[in-house]
Amino acid sequence: MIIGLEAISFHTTQHYIELSDLAEARSIAPEKFTRGLGQQQMSIACLPEDTVHLAINAAKKALERFNIAPEEIGMLVVGTESGVDHSKPVAVYVHQALGLPSNCISYETKHACFGAMAAISAAGDWLISGRANNRKALIIAADIANYALHSAAEPTQGAGAVAMVISDHPTLVHFDRNVAGHFTHNVMDFWRPLYAKEALTDGHYSIECYLDALTHTLTDAKPELPRLSDLQACLYHVPFVKMASKAHQRHFEYDQDLKLEKASTDWLNFEQSYQTKTLPWLDYNARVGNIYTGSLFLSLMALLVNGNLTPDQLISLFSYGSGSAAAFSLIRPIAGYEQFKSCIDPSLELAGRTRLSISQYEEIMQQRDQSITENDRIDPADWGLTTPYLYNGNQAHIRQYSDLL
Repeated sequence: MIIGLEAISFHTTQHYIELSDLAEARSIAPEKFTRGLGQQQMSIACLPEDTVHLAINAAKKALERFNIAPEEIGMLVVGTESGVDHSKPVAVYVHQALGLPSNCISYETKHACFGAMAAISAAGDWLISGRANNRKALIIAADIANYALHSAAEPTQGAGAVAMVISDHPTLVHFDRNVAGHFTHNVMDFWRPLYAKEALTDGHYSIECYLDALTHTLTDAKPELPRLSDLQACLYHVPFVKMASKAHQRHFEYDQDLKLEKASTDWLNFEQSYQTKTLPWLDYNARVGNIYTGSLFLSLMALLVNGNLTPDQLISLFSYGSGSAAAFSLIRPIAGYEQFKSCIDPSLELAGRTRLSISQYEEIMQQRDQSITENDRIDPADWGLTTPYLYNGNQAHIRQYSDLL
């Protein structure tokens, strides 16, 4: 049985900021953000654009653009660390909005940025088990990365959702189940206590944990692990674009069994490898920012849209979630995938966003910090929002959404 992607779509917010504007406002050289982090823009979520809103809109695009009927979905999982309730999952709101069958399995997964990859693994097992009965799995990676104004992590925010349909009749890529590497280790590199609105993070330590997890997953994938030269593209979890460069460097060092030194021939070989296998697929990440669970799959979308792939080329995926859990896996393109490039391409949506001034951005961030209690209502029109399924506030402790009655 072949398992893989039959559909993939993206949704982000209606507003964004330029990182160069943020740098100027913070009296920081723009190159620290644009070159040091590799980020150009950052999607900004207004209060009504919550995780439910992002997930529903991404999912609707996936089903409609790839002509998949709601009754074909038998499993729905939302991977997120930006849930809207301690008990009620985002998935049930999506289930209602899409009109999915009542016998559809539905739940939410959480392990920082690893949540969506965990959901994909569960979906694959469900399909292989035979319990799917010719139905498909809808997996959504939806998140809002939120950090305090003026904090060190401020330029690594973002918001968006990637929706994917997993089936045994994939049209885009299929998973190579012969190679897999996993790693779990309890570390305090990034976490958000129940009482905190913003995550706590040890940035430098988190980078070390990420790279250490990559090494362990590569080791776990042996002896079937392919050489780096056999991979057409290498995709990684992307909290910020420069992290992908660090990851590919570690991958290169592992593959070559060496420690790189700049200005050496090996360093030049690494740079060439990074510039051909990873860098070209980071444009969407650079324009959207950090979307936690969805960042890896945003790179995959860029590869599918802009890459000239041939059937059965090997593509590596590395997913990392702080705390920590990680997985290394392989996928292969399916013949004819290129006919769906226009269905996948988010360029028009990204180009259609509205640029915010930094003062407007700061006002939105302060509004997001306000506490919405049991009967507080909000009007999306106050933000000039026009997309469907916007959060309207609460009524008797129940979240209210436009177009979701």
